[in-house]
Amino acid sequence: MLRYLLTEDDVGSVRFGLSPLCELGLSLRAIKEPARFPLQLGWLRRTEDARARLDMPTLMALIDERMWTPDFLNPRPTSPLTRLDDELEALAATPGEVFRADLVAVHGYVPDVLDGSSSAALRRVIRALRQLWDRCFEPYWPRMRAVLEADVVYRGRQIAQSGVAGMLNGLSSRIEYDHGVVSVRLADPKDRTQAIDGNGLTLVPTMFTRRASAPVGDGPPMIMYSARGQGALWETERVANPAAVAAVLGETRASLLAALGDPASSTELGVRLGVTASAVNQHLRVLRDAGLLVSTRYGRSVLYLRSELGSALLEARTG
Repeated sequence: MLRYLLTEDDVGSVRFGLSPLCELGLSLRAIKEPARFPLQLGWLRRTEDARARLDMPTLMALIDERMWTPDFLNPRPTSPLTRLDDELEALAATPGEVFRADLVAVHGYVPDVLDGSSSAALRRVIRALRQLWDRCFEPYWPRMRAVLEADVVYRGRQIAQSGVAGMLNGLSSRIEYDHGVVSVRLADPKDRTQAIDGNGLTLVPTMFTRRASAPVGDGPPMIMYSARGQGALWETERVANPAAVAAVLGETRASLLAALGDPASSTELGVRLGVTASAVNQHLRVLRDAGLLVSTRYGRSVLYLRSELGSALLEARTG
């Protein structure tokens, strides 16, 4: 059990961040044991050929049988706009003793493929991670990032409706908040308690944890949790539409309206509905101009959500 102790000021400073490097490191779990990550089988199928050309000995040296990864792969993001290049630059500056200590914290030793010169091993790790990103992440990152951003918007709505405590208790069955204590049930048999002490608690949505994860060591307070909306990410979705609404709006616009009960970007919607991005954007503009959708900017993306009028239209046809 990991416990983070929050003061009243700490509760008010809970924040969210996105980390491409965290996603790279945690994706090794799905690569190592695909059966444990059924929601990402679509990504694994699409990247199978590319992964055959990666430096897998180095990548597999970054994960153990418990699915733990070293803390240098889990930097605390300072912004929803974190760039991989910046994270890799910071990783390259990791002191050799920290690099080795983080590996030992996971494995109990330094794996053979990374033993010897720490600087040479760190360069090899960065090279392998860059290849993983370029071949397996970059082509799909817009849609993956859209899911992560939509999750953060959803959590913000939860805070507005139920407060920080309600949001924290809704993150995962393994995360519980009560009277200033955030408890995270981890596979680690050790009990750890860490006071936030004004350092802020960062929550990081990810595609590659099933319930909740946290750094192995006593670094900055951070919890990685499973992002919502992954189920439809890799499959084309056909939303069943009432004939009357589809007759008025058209099948695609009715599908978009029905799909936007939760925030989503045009990129994600295009993948889910099997429609080109330009066509989706055109339909979304029409629905928004009609007052059936609302939109908000999050980082580099615009997220759309069904308005009260749009919800009323869908509900009216069922009455």
